[in-house]
Amino acid sequence: MTSPVPAHVLPTEITLHQRSRQLEIAFDDGARFRLDVEYLRVLSPSAEVRGHGPGQEVLQVGKRNVNIVAIEPVGNYGLKPVFDDGHESGIYTWPFLYELGRDHDKLWADYLATLAAAGASRDPL
Repeated sequence: MTSPVPAHVLPTEITLHQRSRQLEIAFDDGARFRLDVEYLRVLSPSAEVRGHGPGQEVLQVGKRNVNIVAIEPVGNYGLKPVFDDGHESGIYTWPFLYELGRDHDKLWADYLATLAAAGASRDPL
């Protein structure tokens, strides 16, 4: 089991790379991650994606080409990306973004396995 992310972790740099569709984020402990926008979108912490409890998750499909059109700060604890598919309800806290970076390989593999099991695609219809 992966250890929890310290609640006090803070970003020192956030850069949105529009052309490569990646969000680069550096943290005060020296960690630095480049997260694909598609990855951020399909793992959104919003209720629209996660549901309101276990078993209520909504598999996100066809998001390969999604991009971020704006990023809004949320207090001192996170950010809210606005995606070009209209999704803008997820608040990404600093610990959540850190976890997405640290656990990228496992989370992405789990998503791809779920997508394959559903017979769904990353490509838009």
